[in-house]
Amino acid sequence: MSKDELNVDSPVYPKHVGIIMDGNGRWATKRGLPRTAGHYEGIKAAKRVTTEASRLGIPFLTYYVFSTENWRRPDQEVSYLMDLFSSRIFSEIDYYKRIDARLLCRGNLQALSRNAQEAIAATVDATASHQRITVTLALNYGGQDEIVRSVNRWLSSRKEASVITEQDIRDFSDLPHVPPVDLIVRAGGEKRLSNFLLWDSAYAELAFYDTLWPDWGAKDLRIACEEYAHRTRRFGGVPT
Repeated sequence: MSKDELNVDSPVYPKHVGIIMDGNGRWATKRGLPRTAGHYEGIKAAKRVTTEASRLGIPFLTYYVFSTENWRRPDQEVSYLMDLFSSRIFSEIDYYKRIDARLLCRGNLQALSRNAQEAIAATVDATASHQRITVTLALNYGGQDEIVRSVNRWLSSRKEASVITEQDIRDFSDLPHVPPVDLIVRAGGEKRLSNFLLWDSAYAELAFYDTLWPDWGAKDLRIACEEYAHRTRRFGGVPT
């Protein structure tokens, strides 16, 4: 199916796509390269996919960039990723402007390096007026950790004991104004969520693909969206 045949305004396309960018290290190892080379190529893939999401009119995109468990990786790889966040995130300002993308982050950012925190804050501020697509980077993020932090924020806001509700969890989440994810896709062949958007994915559609993340592009996103478009979402009810 060509781009021209796609109905980019179709209401059945997801409004929010979450992406688990798996396979960077394996992509590099297969080519005799250091794992860090795979992460660098992964950024290029993310730009290709983001550009296509903007073209398709998908308003929200969330990338699983660095999990709370990724600190267990070799120190050299973690250090490289921190430097990559610090050096690349703000340098892409012209790209964000070109596709009218607002950048947000979710996760426990306090554990990131000072340089990374400053680069993130500057980029979020510089793209705040962009409106076509909101791109969220999940950094030092874990779904369980977000729920715990949401509850703790709620507790800190209360002067006396009360009963917490589902809406409270959402209101005190990292980005309460970003809608729940409609579709989660995972590259790299694994078939699990790996602690990604656990609260917001309660009724998300899931799609798993073998293609390693650095090889992803516009076509792969379109395939995922077309698969989503042919599914029936019932949210616990029955088809109408």
